[in-house]
Amino acid sequence: MQFHTLQRTHKNKRSVQVGRGGKRGKTSGRGGKGQTARSGHKIYPQIRDMIKRIPKLRGRGKSSFKSFRERNAAVDLLTLEQAFASGGSITPETLLASGLIERKSGRVPPIKILGKGPLSKKFSVSGCAASASAKAAIEQAGGSVAV
Repeated sequence: MQFHTLQRTHKNKRSVQVGRGGKRGKTSGRGGKGQTARSGHKIYPQIRDMIKRIPKLRGRGKSSFKSFRERNAAVDLLTLEQAFASGGSITPETLLASGLIERKSGRVPPIKILGKGPLSKKFSVSGCAASASAKAAIEQAGGSVAV
């Protein structure tokens, strides 16, 4: 056997190269010029550029419609009926001590009393907001509401 008599067992088949001219013609399936025609390109979302331009929105992400205002902690009349004795005074401090509300970021959140459930006990509420139906139910039971 001599070097010039050697033959391949399989034909010399090359893998098709994409994006380098060649058999696919002109742009080789990569479209036009620019960033999209290059290898390793990655286009970032357009909204990111807009958010970074506006200092007020910077770092807030996509959910920029969320309010900065602190939400009220809701307490129903039914839970007050179960947690407190008749004639008791309800303040944010007593609600916190009874475990009906929790601190948010180390502070006591604003509280609103909602009129869900019946009320037969007499309460004096102070320092809490109350819905119209809750205020009417508390006053009908002989209690008072002071904001």
